[in-house]
Amino acid sequence: MIKFFEYNWQVRDEWFDWCDQVTIEELLMDRKGGVRNILYTLFHIIDVEYSWIRGIQGKEDVVFQFADYYTLEKVKSLSDQLRIEIADFLKVDLSDLKELSVSVPWDEARYTVNDILHHIIAHEIHHIGQLSVWARELELQPVSSNLVGRELRSVHSY
Repeated sequence: MIKFFEYNWQVRDEWFDWCDQVTIEELLMDRKGGVRNILYTLFHIIDVEYSWIRGIQGKEDVVFQFADYYTLEKVKSLSDQLRIEIADFLKVDLSDLKELSVSVPWDEARYTVNDILHHIIAHEIHHIGQLSVWARELELQPVSSNLVGRELRSVHSY
């Protein structure tokens, strides 16, 4: 499962690089489907990942306001900063935690750690697909979503 976090992070970083070719106006333009716009989608992915990981850890949720991260540089910096903390958590042996039941403040249901980790992975992949659609609408090549052929950076290197 850790390989998919590494994959998502690499693809996310490639999307940050992709964003350099378009204006901030394009990144913030409201679009059909998804969650608002390109930059907010990247912010949303980061925010959701961090919230769920903190939920697993039994830590208080940290609510980030998009208005505080309204540039590509700030969203990328937030991603880099939070990834270090998430990677530290993922470095531990999760096998004993996978069936642990967790509750989070924004949902009344309880979920296993295993289900939450899978949700985080699927959530990002879903939104990366939306970014790909928007890239094509801009007549630009989207970031490759291929897993095969990638040399992934190990979670232990963060």
